[in-house]
Amino acid sequence: MTVPAPIRAADHLIDQLVAQGSDLIFGVPGESYLPVLDALHGRDNEIRFITCRQEGGAAMAADAHGKLTGRPGICFVTRGPGATNASAGVHVAFQDSTPMILFIGQVARDMVEREAFQEIDYRRMFGQMAKWVAQIDDAARLQEYITRAYRVAMSGRPGPVVLALPEDMLYDMLTPPPAPARIAPPRYLPAPDQMAALRERIARAERPLIMAGGGGWTPQAIAALDTFARAQALPVAVSFRSQGLIDNDHPCYMGHFSTGQPPYLATALAETDLLIALGPRLGEITTAGYTALTPPVPGPDLIHIYPEPEEPGRVYAPELALVADMHSFCTALTEWAPIKPAAFAPRTAALRATYEVFNSPASVPEDPLAPYFAHLNAVVPEDAIFCNGAGNYAVWLHRFVRYHNPGSQLAPTSGSMGYGLPGAIGAALTEPGREIYAVAGDGCFMMTCQELATAAHHGLNLTIIVVDNARYGTIRAHQEREYPQRVSGTGLTNPDFGAFAAAFGAATWRVTSLSAFETALAEARAHPGLKLIEIPQDPRWLAPGKRLPD
Repeated sequence: MTVPAPIRAADHLIDQLVAQGSDLIFGVPGESYLPVLDALHGRDNEIRFITCRQEGGAAMAADAHGKLTGRPGICFVTRGPGATNASAGVHVAFQDSTPMILFIGQVARDMVEREAFQEIDYRRMFGQMAKWVAQIDDAARLQEYITRAYRVAMSGRPGPVVLALPEDMLYDMLTPPPAPARIAPPRYLPAPDQMAALRERIARAERPLIMAGGGGWTPQAIAALDTFARAQALPVAVSFRSQGLIDNDHPCYMGHFSTGQPPYLATALAETDLLIALGPRLGEITTAGYTALTPPVPGPDLIHIYPEPEEPGRVYAPELALVADMHSFCTALTEWAPIKPAAFAPRTAALRATYEVFNSPASVPEDPLAPYFAHLNAVVPEDAIFCNGAGNYAVWLHRFVRYHNPGSQLAPTSGSMGYGLPGAIGAALTEPGREIYAVAGDGCFMMTCQELATAAHHGLNLTIIVVDNARYGTIRAHQEREYPQRVSGTGLTNPDFGAFAAAFGAATWRVTSLSAFETALAEARAHPGLKLIEIPQDPRWLAPGKRLPD
């Protein structure tokens, strides 16, 4: 048998990523992993390094890639400041259950525990925001660590893995082991008696409700949920920022649990006698601060389906806990015969009708922004991807734009500002054939606006919509509620956003009327490359239909 020729550790590392199907790396270059950058030279046809302008943006773009592909988004950053910057995106991936692998250049092995230049113990730093954190000290174990990282990132509740790479290790030579198999996420279902118990509880229910959410959903799982809900006439809501899990035009879709939940959703949940939580953690935002469902025993009977056994019962005690991946579980549901759709259909139709009213801009007749987002919803294709960060502007987006296709909503459940533009960059590189929109408030956009340079450098086709009210709008809303007319720290001075974006080669528009927005959007959709539309907002408007007194 021929013995493979020795190979440099950095080259072997890149071979492992290629073997696992990764074709994009997001990162900011650093001297702590120079051999990896060298190993990427000449391999753009296999795997591309996407040079970003700040590590937080790089990690958020990797998160978007992981959300869209279901496989780990890859990010490389340097030690110390690079790692601390990237932690913002790692936290997003953890709370959103997104597969990701963050590689961090580390000090040389003979410098560890001396507080060398930019040295951090990453096991301690990332311990609460990653599924696994390790340091690869032995180059011969690179394949072992990397294949395990892919497996951990995609198994159970998906999430981020962090691997530290001592810079001297990357120069080591090793004899490569046989090429690894491509890792696939495991599939698993509950026992047949548990599935039968679930069916029996649905049959006994009078006012059931499915709440879908969480990570680990595949396009097949989303299609299966569509089929199951339609066949059983069961109403489906989604947890915070999970609107892409079901076509919002589906006759059983009734809205999403979010900040400022509409009264009809609160009433529907209060009247529900069987809540089927299909994938969400039932966290603070989705449960209105743990008040819509009171822990530890919620009002309705709870059936919690989750991919890891530790989560059901963590806050709310379920009547039935089922451990399954969403792909296998939803696919299995499509094999069920109808239970009693005729009994469920009237309530489902009534809830759908209420959602239709709430989703219409006519529900807030004097609101200045609702018609903008309603028009956006009316003209973009159904497979468009909307990326946003955090801020009150997102309430308009989530209320008046409907999501239709898998991956159409990329938004952090962690409430991280600045996600929209990096998320759109990750989406534009992953799905170049779809229309990509980054929607941001002025405060949110300025968190990661330097990534305009990344979009320009890589020639990406995406549209940025900035809603500018010259303040941190969400915080001002809380401030006005708790301390009326005592403004502190929430006012902002902004640049000319059009001139700023134009400096990066973007086509820009500033619109102050609906007709001007309609024209600008049409021109932006027809214009290839980077575009920015600025919408000045009356700062008195805090949310749809809610305005401060004059």
